[in-house]
Amino acid sequence: MAAACLVSSFRGGRLGPCLPSGTLGAWPTGAVNSRGRGSPLHAREDPSLERHFKGHRDAVTCVDFSLNTKQLASGSMDSCLMVWHMKPQARAYRFTGHKDAVTCVNFSPSGHLLASGSRDKTVRIWVPNVKGESTMFRAHTATVRSVHFSSDGQSLVTASDDKTIKVWSTHRQRFLFSLSQHINWVRCARFSPDGRLIVSASDDKTVKLWDKTSRECVHSYCEHGGFVTYVDFHPSGTCVAAAGMDNTVKVWDVRTHRLLQHYQLHSAAVNALSFHPSGNYLVTASSDSTLKILDLMEGRLLYTLHGHQGPAITVAFSRTGEYFASGGSDEQVMVWKSNFDVVDYGEVIEMPRPPATLATSAGNLPEMDLPMPPGRGKSLESVPSQPQEPISMPQTLTKTLEHIVGQLDVLTQTVSILEQRLTLTEDKLKQCLENQQLIMQRATP
Repeated sequence: MAAACLVSSFRGGRLGPCLPSGTLGAWPTGAVNSRGRGSPLHAREDPSLERHFKGHRDAVTCVDFSLNTKQLASGSMDSCLMVWHMKPQARAYRFTGHKDAVTCVNFSPSGHLLASGSRDKTVRIWVPNVKGESTMFRAHTATVRSVHFSSDGQSLVTASDDKTIKVWSTHRQRFLFSLSQHINWVRCARFSPDGRLIVSASDDKTVKLWDKTSRECVHSYCEHGGFVTYVDFHPSGTCVAAAGMDNTVKVWDVRTHRLLQHYQLHSAAVNALSFHPSGNYLVTASSDSTLKILDLMEGRLLYTLHGHQGPAITVAFSRTGEYFASGGSDEQVMVWKSNFDVVDYGEVIEMPRPPATLATSAGNLPEMDLPMPPGRGKSLESVPSQPQEPISMPQTLTKTLEHIVGQLDVLTQTVSILEQRLTLTEDKLKQCLENQQLIMQRATP
């Protein structure tokens, strides 16, 4: 592996890209560089391409990992939903049901349900097993661009080209309310980590922040110069990042509504982004065919990753941050190992820092273009998963509760499927009775 440069930090300055002689350039920075509180995390090794999945017959539009990182879901313009198993040699599931392109996917917090949205105007809730059963409901009057479960799994928010955002009860799969102040297509909508806020991104060039309880728009961010393609909450819930067709990524504090950071690193539209669970890193996917990893604590670019042939359309970190997946117009799903320092990552999870400490936008961010080597072919099966947050109860009890929640998800889904089948049966019986009565009336002289 050809190491292009060492990425680190030191007191009073920042390491820059390697010079031709192999030496390192340095320049001052106002970011906090001490270890521990306020210090950025840095990669022990460069990110590596672990494996790629081939099975879609058209552009890959969306990806998402399950809670335990054992499954990876992807949707495509080929109208199919694929669920890939991270265990080597395991067969993938191909789910068919949507009548048009699948535009978005999201696992429930327990990982036992999977939501998808489509250009066919519907949302489907799947049980991601070999049977691949799903329930479908007509959610919008135009393409569904985004689906996202709340952190408790009880609600689902969807966004659509019909200019609305809708919130649904997950288990009852019933419409609750609609948010409709956008004046153009809504590309993305996400719940905050605590479920009290919703953020949305639209082709009207705005990002809107909503209060779920009052159903009111709290604030509109209008700094983007083009369509806003994607938006998400920082893991702490106190700021949001948005990507746009104007090639930029912007980060706002949702408490003060102040613009914290502004990145213009891509040479084409930014299609998606994802926060590392620690909140210190952000990965972006762009139509310039690259992925970029940003260090939010220092406000700089760490890596430019080359892998996709053609636009990179989607990207998402796993729930633990050990991996991230990307998809593009080349029909491929790629899985990358982030190689961030797991020990330091654990320390950050235990001591979360408010994103108000994020470095403000730097005008001239350092460019570090590190072409990626071929995948190393490491097995993902032996990689230990890291918890997303400190364990505040015995691990066995936590696992038991997760299992119970998962079983409730599956049971609820099964009941819903049975209710649908029962409704169809009742309709058929009514039709048969009506036909029989009509025959008897005609037979009566």
